[in-house]
Amino acid sequence: MISIITAVHNQLPMNRLFFERLSRYTSGPFELIVVDNDSKDGSREFFRGRGAVVIENDGNYSYPYCQNAGIRVARHDLLAFLNNDVIVAPAWDKNMMAVMEKHDLGIVSPCGIEMMENSAVTKAFRRRWKIIRHGLGVFGHNDITLRAMHKIMYGNWERFNGERFNAFSDSVTEGFIGCGVIMTRAALEKVGLWDEKIQTADFDLFMRTKKRSLDVGDIRPMHISLGVFQHHYIRLTLKSGHAPFQDQARLISLEDKWGRENILKYLAHRESLSFDKLKPRR
Repeated sequence: MISIITAVHNQLPMNRLFFERLSRYTSGPFELIVVDNDSKDGSREFFRGRGAVVIENDGNYSYPYCQNAGIRVARHDLLAFLNNDVIVAPAWDKNMMAVMEKHDLGIVSPCGIEMMENSAVTKAFRRRWKIIRHGLGVFGHNDITLRAMHKIMYGNWERFNGERFNAFSDSVTEGFIGCGVIMTRAALEKVGLWDEKIQTADFDLFMRTKKRSLDVGDIRPMHISLGVFQHHYIRLTLKSGHAPFQDQARLISLEDKWGRENILKYLAHRESLSFDKLKPRR
């Protein structure tokens, strides 16, 4: 089984769509752990009514704080950290586990429009999504517009993912996409919990796996599965507004922790992982 950890702060329409597709496309049994950051729109009650384990925060907390809260109650050896504004692929869990086993990966992300097989494809997908998101976004982020955006972007979601999996199968490339991270307990024990000082904790996790792979050699860096695709609505929280983080005062930048030279050293071989990733993730 897999423990899926998701942090939410309001966004009930997105939460309904997320849960609907997660339930439909996850092929094996799973537990869903929702870290609710004091939602006022019924999101907390929605997830509780669907059998999720709901952790009730008294305010809006940062991403790494929420992921660690989820880890503390998770029961299974495979952990999936998913944003609530993603749509998973059919059989994503089974296919990701197969990729991890084949390539001996402890931490992996599905592919997405943030980073695909090359820069040209990535730019084309991001441009298309930007047009669709901005065009329909003027009507708000409700059930109808969220579904329409996704439909216009991909057409038949099952067919799109089937064709992509047929094209790339279990191919991987070094990198990460923070809206979806799958990690084994064994990998967690090696790299440690999410660093609660870093809001860009996905980038920090990549840095830690990269450093340990070079210094110790008992874990591979984070990789992306090119055959398993995950749609991300991107910055939906930022667009809809959110309360300040309760733990904002302790957050520092990635550069403050690692230093610019170290960041450049670990990213030097991958032009697609650039400094635009240093911006705080929302």
